[in-house]
Amino acid sequence: MTQLEADAVRATIQRYLDGTRTGNLELVKQTFHPEAKMCGYLQGRLLVGGPEPFYDAVSNAPSPVKSGEPYEAKLSKLEIAGPAASVTVDEGPYLGMHFTNYFHLLKVDGDWKIVSKTFSHR
Repeated sequence: MTQLEADAVRATIQRYLDGTRTGNLELVKQTFHPEAKMCGYLQGRLLVGGPEPFYDAVSNAPSPVKSGEPYEAKLSKLEIAGPAASVTVDEGPYLGMHFTNYFHLLKVDGDWKIVSKTFSHR
């Protein structure tokens, strides 16, 4: 893993976090591959599919910036193997919950894109 690649992966995740924090759907969408998958448990309900329900939340729910929630995010793990990366991020509160997110990214046409996100809230 080179520092340049690590910085590029962090930049993708930071754009995702900035978009989530501010409610900027276009910024969030830039970070995902068009065929990305998103899976996890939300309030005990299993969700498996694409990121569209998350996009709806970003668009329609008050963002932490607008609601005044003290949103924080911490990248706790980053691994890169060639054109594949894995990142773990703890964030919250978002919509009143704290999340652990496991992102998998691929380098596609020179850009790092999220291809899957698995999450759980606590």
